[in-house]
Amino acid sequence: MATPITMPQLGETVVEGTITKWLKKEGESIGRDEPLFEISTDKVDTEVPSPVEGTIVEIKVQEGETVQVGTELAMIDTGGNGQVASQPQPKREEPEEPAAADKATAQEPAAEQTDAQPEEPPAPARQPEPPAPAPQPEAASGEASEARALAVPAVEIGERGSRSQILSPLVRRLAEENRIDLSQVEGTGTGGRVTKRDIQAFIEGGGAARQPQPEPEPLPQPEPQPQPMPRPPQPQPAPAPAPQVSAREEAIPLTRMRQAIARNMVASIQTTARAWNLVEVNMENVVRVRTAAKDAFKEREGISLTYMPFVARAVCEALVAFPDVNGEIREDQLILKRYVNLGIAVALDEGLIVPVVKDADTMNIIGLARAVNDVATRARAKKLNPDDVHGGTFTITNPGPFGSIMSVPVINPPQCAILAFDAVEPRPVVIDDAIAIRHMVYLSMSWDHRIIDGATAAKFLARLKENLETWDFGPEVGLAARQA
Repeated sequence: MATPITMPQLGETVVEGTITKWLKKEGESIGRDEPLFEISTDKVDTEVPSPVEGTIVEIKVQEGETVQVGTELAMIDTGGNGQVASQPQPKREEPEEPAAADKATAQEPAAEQTDAQPEEPPAPARQPEPPAPAPQPEAASGEASEARALAVPAVEIGERGSRSQILSPLVRRLAEENRIDLSQVEGTGTGGRVTKRDIQAFIEGGGAARQPQPEPEPLPQPEPQPQPMPRPPQPQPAPAPAPQVSAREEAIPLTRMRQAIARNMVASIQTTARAWNLVEVNMENVVRVRTAAKDAFKEREGISLTYMPFVARAVCEALVAFPDVNGEIREDQLILKRYVNLGIAVALDEGLIVPVVKDADTMNIIGLARAVNDVATRARAKKLNPDDVHGGTFTITNPGPFGSIMSVPVINPPQCAILAFDAVEPRPVVIDDAIAIRHMVYLSMSWDHRIIDGATAAKFLARLKENLETWDFGPEVGLAARQA
């Protein structure tokens, strides 16, 4: 049986994706959950596993093509023979002929006509008006008389006035006998049609007799206008010329990730009022705790204990104390978020991506270390989902491992700020009027001046500095509290 493989819905905001690489070819077998192809979206690049086990019998979308979510990409034969399983076509049943009696019944009219109101064929649309019948005494019920009159086909008259109405012969006769101008009668019937009651009410109200209408003068015929000369066809704009590449240059198309980075960063510069602050932090307290705990932590957790969870923990506490730094602008309102979804910038070979640790303010050092390691590992392995990079409220970028000592990062809209955490290195500093060697780091923050001002940014960084220099992180990593 052949199973179609479709473009998956990788996130609420993702509507299309580009097939960057097929990891299997037609005719090859594949296991369930084995990587089938790589996909690139505006959010992430990721591998997509096969939902079934079988043999690939057809690849419908080639590498480099961009298709909508739900598009069939390939067919996998789960029978294992490499052929699309044929489905038996169900035999179509012919509808039975109705019985003769049923045919006769079906051809009977839905309702019989009464003797008092026989059915008459409809009159042609432009038949001359029949002569008015002789006056007959009205029945005891006026409604019954009008109902019989309405059964007579009505004709359209345009000479009665400015309004074109559909009138029954009874209404027409009453109007002729009483010389009533129908254009002056307000109809209360369906669609504004004039009824017998409307004529009677008009007569009782003392309606004026119809005045002869002057024949309309013929309208002057417009002079013929000269026909404009047809415009010559406009030449189509020529496609943009390919960039000139010399013999020692190479032209490489931008990946979807690079295109997304370009769009987002240019939009950030154009839409935010970026300002920048920097503080120098003595990390000796953090270095001491990390050095004492890293071996046991690695053995227990299976991951390395880096400086990032310490900084992330201190940032979350400072954001709770200064919620404006954790806000965003929506139209003309400032939205304060009473939670922290912490974006962690991860460098990849082909670009930069920012997965988000959701509800980071509820985690301790160990929880943050696990969460940061998880999103970074999945980002490098192309295992992120678009939702993993959505919903951040504040971002930390860490160029320190690459040797950077001071950075000015670009804000990730609609967030208010981004913190750059550079290299931790021993430097000579003055402590108690003496020169000492301490592990120091520069923490710089770019922030949106539309949301906060310099005083708020400086207070936030001062709180962050205080947390890193004085906070006892030992109990959070399983160590007894130590004296500084």
